[in-house]
Amino acid sequence: MRAKLYFLIILCVVVLTSAIEQQKPKRIIFFGDSITQAGVKPDGYITQLGNSLKMPNYELIGAGIGGNKVYDLYLRMEEDVLLKKPDVVVIYIGINDVWHRLQGTGTDYDKFIKFYQAIITKIENTGSKVILCTPTVIGEKKNGVNPMDENLDKFAGAIRELATKNNLPLCDLRTLFTNYEKEHNTTDLEKGVLTSDGVHLNELGNKLVADNLLPFLK
Repeated sequence: MRAKLYFLIILCVVVLTSAIEQQKPKRIIFFGDSITQAGVKPDGYITQLGNSLKMPNYELIGAGIGGNKVYDLYLRMEEDVLLKKPDVVVIYIGINDVWHRLQGTGTDYDKFIKFYQAIITKIENTGSKVILCTPTVIGEKKNGVNPMDENLDKFAGAIRELATKNNLPLCDLRTLFTNYEKEHNTTDLEKGVLTSDGVHLNELGNKLVADNLLPFLK
């Protein structure tokens, strides 16, 4: 009789714990630079994703800081990501690592890969899932004529390789944006199609990011 009572108590605890876990919203952190920082604005990609996902089943948290490069993410990862115990972390970084090379403060290719891998490893070791994104554009002209296109393609390629190496889902925004520009930027504008200044996303650019990230989060 006592054994049956213990069994029923354990069963109730398991059922109650399972019910609580099911009610708990999936916490997703978006980890990046100024593009992610702006993603929580009314037309930002994080806000648009929130409008598409069934709330309150999801909790979306923006963890973007303007000017950040990959090593900035590594240095603030503990406080801004790991301590919040997310279910999923979306890493969207690389623009400044390339763009700031114009001022001599960009990130060396080899260091970019090492810091990025260290971020992936540390996040996965806490049990969170990771989704990678390639960087978008630095200038919207077509056919690889923007000054930073070659380096941006190289760094985007590194992220694709990291996704393959770590068996992680990849949202290849670089390919999506360049293909969109080829089709829709008919007058070869430097900005104003998907960005406001050649880098930071306008409403349509944010929508393109949100629409293509949505299947990964569902």
